[in-house]
Amino acid sequence: MRFRLPLSGSTIYGQITVIIVVCMIIVIIGGSTLERWVRDDYNVPDLEVLSEKMAAIGSLVAVATPAERQEIIEIAGRGGWRLSLRPLSVADRFTTSSTDQPFIQAATDWFFPPDDGSTPYGGWRTFLDDKRVISVKVDDATLLLLEQVPTSLLSSDALSFGSNYLVAMVTLILLFFIFAVWAITRPLRRIAVAAMKADISLGPAPFEERGSVEIVALARALNAMQRRISIMIEGRTRMLRGISHDLRTPLTRLRLRTERLQDEETRDALLGDILRIDHLLKESLGYLRDNHQREPSQRADLASLLQTISDEFADMGHDVTYNGPPRMIAEFRPLAITRAVTNLCENGIKFATRVEIGLKTIDAEAIIEVADDGPGITEQYRERVMEPFFKIDAARGGSDTGFGLGLSIVTEIVEAHHGRFELLDRMPHGLIATIRLPLGRQ
Repeated sequence: MRFRLPLSGSTIYGQITVIIVVCMIIVIIGGSTLERWVRDDYNVPDLEVLSEKMAAIGSLVAVATPAERQEIIEIAGRGGWRLSLRPLSVADRFTTSSTDQPFIQAATDWFFPPDDGSTPYGGWRTFLDDKRVISVKVDDATLLLLEQVPTSLLSSDALSFGSNYLVAMVTLILLFFIFAVWAITRPLRRIAVAAMKADISLGPAPFEERGSVEIVALARALNAMQRRISIMIEGRTRMLRGISHDLRTPLTRLRLRTERLQDEETRDALLGDILRIDHLLKESLGYLRDNHQREPSQRADLASLLQTISDEFADMGHDVTYNGPPRMIAEFRPLAITRAVTNLCENGIKFATRVEIGLKTIDAEAIIEVADDGPGITEQYRERVMEPFFKIDAARGGSDTGFGLGLSIVTEIVEAHHGRFELLDRMPHGLIATIRLPLGRQ
C-alpha cells in the first residue's frame, strides 16, 4: 500500500488537510494575539511572576536580622503584599484544594500547571484554611507566606496554551461545520433527492456529478447502476412483450378454427377460454407498456379529465359519477392519470353497483378518491393487492379473471408522479382508493 500526500483539494481528505493547515496558521496568529489582548486589557495576575517575586523577598528575609525581617514585611505591606512569617510546622496544614476555589480556576490549575519559575514551598496548588497561599522556606524553622492571593490567577502556560486551544477549538468547529455542509451534507442531500425522483427508464443521468472526487465517484456509480437496471428491465420487458405479442397470432388462428366447429356447446366453451386468454394477453401487454413513465408532465385541467372518465363509464350504462370542483389546473401526466383512474373505476364496477369519483385539494396536494359500495378489501390484503400478479378471489367478493395488474399499474403511475396511493375503508361498506398528487412540478 503506497502512501500519498493528499495535495489535491478536490478530494475530501485533501480538503481536510487544507482545513488543518489553515487552522494551524490561524492558531499561530490568533493564539498569540488573544494572549497579548488578555495580558494587556485584563491584567490578570501571573502565578509564576508572583512566585518569582516571593522567592526574591524570601532570599532577602533569609539573610536579614529579626528586626530587618519585620521591616521588610512592613514595607511589602505598603505595596499591597500581605506577608507573614510562620513556623515551618504550618506546612502540615497545607492542602491542594479548596471548597471556595472557583471551578474555572481549579480546572486551569489542573490542566495548565506552571512549569517555569521558582516552585513555591508545598507546590503550585497550596491552600491554608481554604485560602490560597504562596509560601517560601526562609530557614529550617520559618516560612514566609503570601496571603490574600488573588482568586483569578493565570500561569504563562495557561494563558499561552489556553489561548491557542480556544482559538483552535473555535476555528476547527467553524471550519469543519462549513466543510461538512458544503462538501458532504449538501451533496448527499442532493443525491438523496435525485434518488427519490429517479425511475427505471433510460434517460439523462439522474445524479449530478459534481463536488469532491468521492461525491463524483458515488454519483457516477449510482448513474451506472441506474443505467444497468434500466437496460435489464428494458430487456426483460421487450422479451415479455414479444412473447405476449407472438401468442396473439396462433390464438387468432385457434379462434378462427374454433368458430367452424359444428358442436355449438364445445364451440362456445372453447371461444370463452380463447377470449379469456386474449383478455389476459391484453392486460399483460398493457402492464408492460411504460408510456406513463415516458409521458412528459404538462399543465392541464384535472377536474375536466375526471369528469370525462365519469361520463364515458356512464355512457356505457354504469353508475359512475363525479363529485368535485368544475376546474382544477395542475401539473401531471394526463394519459397516465387517465389510465390509473380508469383502472380503479373498472375494478369498482366489477364488484360494486355504484362508483363515485371525488376531487379536492388539501395542503398543496390534489386528492383523487374513487369510492364504491362493494364488499371492500380486508386490511391484511391491502398492501399485497398492489403487487403485480397477486390475486385474491375472495377479496372483493367475486372471481378475479385478470392477472392482478390493475392496481400495480396505478401504483407505478402514482409513484411516477411522486405521489401516494392507498386503499381505505368506506362506511358502511365499500372501498375508497385514494391518489394523492403534489400540485408542484413533476
